[in-house]
Amino acid sequence: MQTTDVWRSPARANTARGTQPLADGPNRPSRSKSLTEIEANGQFLAQRSGGAKAPDNSAPILETLANSKTYQEYARAFSECTGLPLALRPLDSWKLAYHRHSKENPFCGIMAQKSRSCALCLQVQQQLSEEATTRPKTVLCPAGLAETAVPVIVDGKVVGLLQTGQVFTRRPDPEQFDRVAKLAAAAALPVNLEELRQVYQATRTLSADRHEAAIKMLSVFAQHLAILGHQVLARQENSEPPIITRAKAYIKERHAENLSLGEVAKAVHTSSFYFCKLFRRATGLHFTEYVCRVRIEEAKNLLLNPNLQVSEIAFDVGFQSLTHFNRVFKSIAGQAPTQYRARFRGRASCPPE
Repeated sequence: MQTTDVWRSPARANTARGTQPLADGPNRPSRSKSLTEIEANGQFLAQRSGGAKAPDNSAPILETLANSKTYQEYARAFSECTGLPLALRPLDSWKLAYHRHSKENPFCGIMAQKSRSCALCLQVQQQLSEEATTRPKTVLCPAGLAETAVPVIVDGKVVGLLQTGQVFTRRPDPEQFDRVAKLAAAAALPVNLEELRQVYQATRTLSADRHEAAIKMLSVFAQHLAILGHQVLARQENSEPPIITRAKAYIKERHAENLSLGEVAKAVHTSSFYFCKLFRRATGLHFTEYVCRVRIEEAKNLLLNPNLQVSEIAFDVGFQSLTHFNRVFKSIAGQAPTQYRARFRGRASCPPE
């Protein structure tokens, strides 16, 4: 099997026979890349990726979008309307986009059974990841089926791709199936030629106009998902980092101890330098300021108990000096501990009107 024959673009093959290829345009299918980019075990060699990179926080954004009612309802409606599978996947996915999808093409399911033929499918998927960075991109796989990806762009970065395909944009000819038969033979697929021919020819065909309309539908939906993605991103930026949440819980539980920034940083599995900057940014307070506030809030509760002495409370909440406790308490509460206690004791002793 010669590489140039297997990876020859069906559109170019039709041109060689005098048949007009698909019309030029931004969504015109391009041919797949060379087999030399695939290792013998079917895994891809490292490739350079062009275009916009997914931001570091793209994974939680994409997961939220994929699990949203909006996406799930649209994906179901799109598949029912067009008969095509639809997937929302990350840029760097090494899994087949439609595996076990209810609309997965039976022919493509057969081709995915062996690592070599499966690698051809993943090669097309990787090409879409590299090229669908600013607008929809359609690629023809070695079997002549069209695969399309539409980028979902949030904050100027591609967080994922809406991918659909496993469809013909023109009916296949006998020569095209001959190339498929060579692919199947090279991959040692466990299927007889006649069965493969039947599922191949049963593949759904969309006219160029209908295929273009489906891509436009996905483009509009990608814009809608981008709006939702911006909302998710805003919530992420305004939410508290998990490290800080764990640190606060640790401080609250051990506020009476002689806490240090290094101890808390170690407890949440991060460096003291990084934790110091992150804590300040998240809370607006230095570490020692925050610990003092936690201790003073606890002291306020204890001061409501008239049986406890102020000095006893100061040491119970973690202060090593009564003078320091009084100074910090007044700076935070606006009054001395004894004044605070007297004020609340007076309220408690007042008879109801």
